Amino acid sequence: MSGAPLAVLAFRNPGRLAGLGMPEWDLLLRQSAAANLQARLYYLLEQRGDLARIPPQAREHLLWSRALAERHRQAVHWEVATIRRALVDIEAPLILLKGAAYALAGLPPAAGRLFSDIDILLPRECLGEAEAALMLNGWASSHQDAYDQRYYREWMHELPPMEHIQRQTTIDVHHAILPRTAPVHPDPERLRAAARAIPGLPDVWVLAPADMVLHSATHLFFDGEFDNGLRDLVDIDGLLRHFGGQPGFWPELAARARALQLTRPLFYALRYTALLLHTPLPLEVDEARAGGAPGPALLRLMDALFSRALLPKHASCDDRWTGTARFLLYLRANWLRMPPLLLARHLFHKAFLSPRDKKEATPVPEPDDGQN
Repeated sequence: MSGAPLAVLAFRNPGRLAGLGMPEWDLLLRQSAAANLQARLYYLLEQRGDLARIPPQAREHLLWSRALAERHRQAVHWEVATIRRALVDIEAPLILLKGAAYALAGLPPAAGRLFSDIDILLPRECLGEAEAALMLNGWASSHQDAYDQRYYREWMHELPPMEHIQRQTTIDVHHAILPRTAPVHPDPERLRAAARAIPGLPDVWVLAPADMVLHSATHLFFDGEFDNGLRDLVDIDGLLRHFGGQPGFWPELAARARALQLTRPLFYALRYTALLLHTPLPLEVDEARAGGAPGPALLRLMDALFSRALLPKHASCDDRWTGTARFLLYLRANWLRMPPLLLARHLFHKAFLSPRDKKEATPVPEPDDGQN
């Protein structure tokens, strides 16, 4: 195997994994760990019946990853059940997003997927009641700084993250999928109206197939953090392969992208899943791409940036421009999050005022009088 990193080639052409020697497997495992894809690699091999054909040392390592993923899966199901009980009196469906949605709905991206928090979507008018209910059940805001509280509540699309005081699990309560200050505003009411109940869990819902793809694409290509970029791209690949065979999926995907103002992130999702993972895309995909492409010069720039940032964060995947690419995409994400004046104020506050406030708020230890 040559060209792209092994972690990319593994999901692009898994049939060739059985032919790797132990030195290549050592590098592949390191790249996969950096991309949070080790357990996903186990399930890929298991599905193909290739586990017995890889070196024993690599197989043993992947078995440990599988054990961790199974414990994670059980914990997610249990955690969602506790959230469901805490919000039982909220008169709105509990809509799961991203990793928790994949896990509870049993979708292909759930196999071996590890994630740090559970994301839910509720109507904005229910946020106060939901926050109070979660606090009564052990969750508390993890951002106590007054500026951070204002940042989330006035400008963002979610409450400040809430962490359980005993289990240290985190829940993100969203009322939209992009900040209120972003240049585009996907209507959350449209998302909620099209959501679907999970069979066997009538009080727990997930986004409709097209909306799930669009949300995953929006999260990846509007965000400036790419530590899990390849994992998220593999998620989109899995969703497209799974839903792509359903009648009417591709026209619906195109229509929803236009209706939700998300044609640009969809364009990038289709482009880079095809380029990096060779996701099979039908002719109907041209309609889904229509209207989302940037101009030729900008597209060349974005290709140069995303082709680096979406790779695992591992030295073997980097070149001299990787750090610059990640930094420029971080700046781009902030530019997309807020208008220029508000962004400048925000960055100034985080760079200079927040550190000072935290320093002033840190209690000074009393001098030891020798009696303790």
